[in-house]
Amino acid sequence: MSVIVAQRRPARHDVPMATLMSERAVFGQTGTGAWAEPGLEPGVIAAGVYAGGRRVCDVSIDETGRWSKEEGHVVWIGLLEPSESLLQRVQAQLGLHPLAIEDAGNAHQQPKLEQYGEALFIVARTAQMVEGEISFGETHIFVGHGYVVSVRHGASSSYAAVRERCEACPTVLARGEDYILYAILDFIVDNYMPVIDTVQKEVDALEDRVLNRTLDRSGVNRLYLRRRELLRLRKAVAPLVEVCQRLQHAEVLPIDADMQPLFRDVTDHIRRVQEDIDSLREVLAFAFEASLMSGQEQQNDITRRLAAWAAILAVPTAVAGIYGMNFKHMPELEWTYGYYLILGAILTACAALYLRFRHSRWL
Repeated sequence: MSVIVAQRRPARHDVPMATLMSERAVFGQTGTGAWAEPGLEPGVIAAGVYAGGRRVCDVSIDETGRWSKEEGHVVWIGLLEPSESLLQRVQAQLGLHPLAIEDAGNAHQQPKLEQYGEALFIVARTAQMVEGEISFGETHIFVGHGYVVSVRHGASSSYAAVRERCEACPTVLARGEDYILYAILDFIVDNYMPVIDTVQKEVDALEDRVLNRTLDRSGVNRLYLRRRELLRLRKAVAPLVEVCQRLQHAEVLPIDADMQPLFRDVTDHIRRVQEDIDSLREVLAFAFEASLMSGQEQQNDITRRLAAWAAILAVPTAVAGIYGMNFKHMPELEWTYGYYLILGAILTACAALYLRFRHSRWL
């Protein structure tokens, strides 16, 4: 089976212009490092024909239909945010299903696998760190006899590395469309790891801050935002498990039985990514709870201190209140050393209360 991958350029608000221009330059290269045909139209990143695992030539979109019908040849096309007219031309050349073409032009699809006759349409979510935040994109993959088309939307690493790796090993690339599909899915899953590693470092730093002191409001907000981003990442990753599991069953889908172990390997990688995401979300939840408990403990400590000082100050306040009453006949008023005696009693009582609270760690 052959797979065509069409890619779409990320929206300008998702990826900086410099990144877009550099990716266009990278995608314009062939696997050998030479530049692709300079006449490639906008939206087409790469379009080549392969036979026996080796690149035969670069082709235009209007030639792909003829080459895909050549026995033993595979057309591999990469598109980056193609226009509607370009998608329709690809559809006309390769006989792609209209519903799949409609989905490929829409950058808001959930990960899925659909079969149209002997062709497959796969949607996978991509993730990449952009300016310290997790940005999400999509890659739509068409796979059929003699072709592979990928359509990319949003944030994603360049797929030039996939093409270079495949071209560097003609033996495995000779397996055709199924291997190209595997290589793309494996690359997508592998690129989840840098995102997770970046989040892991930030989570470790937040953990250390929680253990040393209570997080401020910005730190608590960061915890919440990271946990929400990880939830979005998990929703993007989880459906790929079902996609790869279906690809393992050659009796259901037109996938070579010899390729089943490779898709099983991708499934294992996805599950490990899921486990890492779940672990990070649990750590963030514990850190959030620990921060709240630490804040409550500080509040309780302040409350105890205030209560202790209020109790100490209550002694002189009570005595002053009693002797502040304007009664004429109060026997203590005539004592020679009454002032010193009362003052000493107040100081003694306050000192006793202070030591008691210090012993109870209220002060």
